[in-house]
Amino acid sequence: MTLKFMILMKKITLLLTLCFSFVHSNGQTCSCESNFEWVKRTFEENDAGFQYVIDKKGLEAYMIHNQLMLEKIKLAKNSTECAELLNEWLKFFRSGHIGIELLSNEAFDSQTAGERWKVDILQFEKYISEKRDVDYEGIWELGQYKIGIQKDGENYIGFIIEPVIKGKIELGDVKLRIVREGESFKSFFYVRDTSPIVSEPELIGKNCLYITNGIALTRLSPHFTEDPLIEKYVKSKTAENPYLEVLNSNTLYLRIPSFEYEEKRAIDKVIASNRRQILKTENLIIDLRDNSGGTDYSFEKLLTLIYTNPIQIVGSAFLSTPLNNQWALEIANSKEYSSSVRKMARKEYEKALGKLGEFVSDGNGISIYRSKTVHQYPKNVGIIINNECASSTEQFLLLAKQSEKVKLFGTNTNGCLDISNVNYVTSPCKEFELCYGITRSLRLPDMAIDETGIVPDYYLDEAIPQHKWVEFVNDILNQLHKTPARNQ
Repeated sequence: MTLKFMILMKKITLLLTLCFSFVHSNGQTCSCESNFEWVKRTFEENDAGFQYVIDKKGLEAYMIHNQLMLEKIKLAKNSTECAELLNEWLKFFRSGHIGIELLSNEAFDSQTAGERWKVDILQFEKYISEKRDVDYEGIWELGQYKIGIQKDGENYIGFIIEPVIKGKIELGDVKLRIVREGESFKSFFYVRDTSPIVSEPELIGKNCLYITNGIALTRLSPHFTEDPLIEKYVKSKTAENPYLEVLNSNTLYLRIPSFEYEEKRAIDKVIASNRRQILKTENLIIDLRDNSGGTDYSFEKLLTLIYTNPIQIVGSAFLSTPLNNQWALEIANSKEYSSSVRKMARKEYEKALGKLGEFVSDGNGISIYRSKTVHQYPKNVGIIINNECASSTEQFLLLAKQSEKVKLFGTNTNGCLDISNVNYVTSPCKEFELCYGITRSLRLPDMAIDETGIVPDYYLDEAIPQHKWVEFVNDILNQLHKTPARNQ
């Protein structure tokens, strides 16, 4: 099975004021233009999707794109602007398994914005305790932090109420900004050694402020009574690890937030500890919302539970270049991965030797997955998906939907699978890291996923709130089974 070491690049950088053109101690002159030349050359020579896009869009369109971007790049004032422009250049090719990350950012070398919000804490706490309307204002908890959020005109300021890092984070330090942009808001969350994490904040129910994966604030004051369905949705949305719950007498609910390599053990453990119950329950709901992928190895045990018939797996081809071959060799020699992963990488490396510039794969790239057992239960499997599902999660869906038991519910997935297995390369100036793909799916060009994503069998539109999706899927599965469920 093809390795899927996926990072869906969504790095956004801004507001940095540094002088950008300088000379490193090694004599390397750095400018946005020189960095662009390095990115362009490295990408053209090594990315597995480069030629595919050129063949689709045409060389002339690419040349025009280069010229327009070069004019902008020459005017870049600092490294942040340069990173944004380099990412803009890369968007010509695709949106996933690709990107530029700014490695150093002196202006944000702290966990706060470097500003202090002047506020009378006792007066603020009294004001919040008497508040009755639901908005971003409040006292919130995030791990060790207690954060106050106060309205400032049309915007909001989030500041530290209880410091946890003595001498580095003080009372009133700004941790979060929520800025109005037209009819919506954008949030800027400050973390150590990086530009602020930029996202669209989501107030889930009344007591959860969701910033992005891994960052969700829980309201401490004022605390509002919450709809139980929303509480369950918040739990699933903010979960870092997989878990299984009994939804009713007919249905089990399995939440899997990630297929990252590090999560395989946790996924396998949840399945193993609940295996007996899973194999005697009519319906299984698998919630994969916001699961941006990881590795195919993480869903192996899951696939055996829902198997009904042989599953066709379309593989990928590895682009052999000195840089890409080195990637495979490093994984083959790394103790961070299992022996099966290292063995796969070693095989990839040995096949690629002597075939520089060529795509290499096993035979015709088609394999058939067969399981010795077809389980009677679960009889119906509903998999919930959304636009954040990508990479190895999409690979799982391509395999899972071949089972006669499976139906997909939700919205189209992200579309980040055709070019995969990413390599990270540091620029000569040590400022940027380029992420690009080294394998190309053999489904191309006949069955592209990247442009549309994977389409669900049951489309859940905005008329159905996210916190009611599980309830909707449960109703459909029970209609398929035609047995009324008894709520637990």
